[in-house]
Amino acid sequence: MSTVLTTRYLGLELAHPLVASASSLTATFDGMRRLEAAGAAAVVLVSLHEEQVRGEDTAYALFTEHGSLSQSEAGSYFPELPDYDHGMSGHLESLRRASEALDIPIIASLNGTTRAGWAEYARALEQAGAAALELNIFLLPSMDLTGAEVEASYLDVVRRVKASVRIPVSVKMSPFFSAMGNMARQLEQAGADGLVLFNRFLQRDIDLDTLRLRVDHRLSTPAEIHLPLVWIALLSRRLGLSLAASRGVESYLEVVKYLLVGADVVMATSTLLRHGPEHLTSLRQGLERWLEENRFPSVAAMRGLKDATHQENAAELLRADYVKSLTAYLPRRLVS
Repeated sequence: MSTVLTTRYLGLELAHPLVASASSLTATFDGMRRLEAAGAAAVVLVSLHEEQVRGEDTAYALFTEHGSLSQSEAGSYFPELPDYDHGMSGHLESLRRASEALDIPIIASLNGTTRAGWAEYARALEQAGAAALELNIFLLPSMDLTGAEVEASYLDVVRRVKASVRIPVSVKMSPFFSAMGNMARQLEQAGADGLVLFNRFLQRDIDLDTLRLRVDHRLSTPAEIHLPLVWIALLSRRLGLSLAASRGVESYLEVVKYLLVGADVVMATSTLLRHGPEHLTSLRQGLERWLEENRFPSVAAMRGLKDATHQENAAELLRADYVKSLTAYLPRRLVS
């Protein structure tokens, strides 16, 4: 009997838990079609950024209105584009083509900046065929904002988007909340259908040759798996929403670990950029092989076996692990 790999995420029935998350690979229809051919169960379209849309609108207005009414016989020198849709036309067209032509769900990703923008663009993505929506919220707190005010902003975004669309909505969470568990519960109460743990923000570095700041585009490694692993284990079965694991996936080993602590799906980005979309086949085959070798008939049979919901006081367990790791470690030179 073959192993059953099916799973559910945001109410969507998926063939297996491997999802291609937003990246340059998901920026075009051809890229998403290649990911489907490689075996992705779903694809997260590259994020729609509100400031980029507004920037294109400004550029469009500048070019089309340049020289307008400069003489009596010419009101304008450039014809209006009938299909122009507020700087979103290309993005929406890619989404529309993919949702119509591909057999896998296309999850749209939205990164807004204004209250009106979150709602307006969410509706546009839904109308273009998105099966679900992932909110990529990036709010850099200033010195004047309190933690409570930052959290309130996130919750306001979720409520506004949920009031604007009918499709499921997930939130790609930052790992920097002071009370992560409580914030996750508040997001669920605000209407979120799922959480993606965690968003990976690119950090700045200093080029010592030029003394200029630069963005570090380093791809993630398995060393980054531990933080989302812990929080998925803590939240699994304590919340009623879907959980997606993100960060640190390189091989099927990380996929298995994430599923064991309770993830519904595992999202891959860096490993696909590093090895190509075809690496999805290796991840899926590795997962299936592990299930067979350990005599699990399905993904559902092993999911959550190692979560932390059986612990009455998870905080005490984590503190015990922390103390043990500090006291048990010895540098190699002392051991030898």
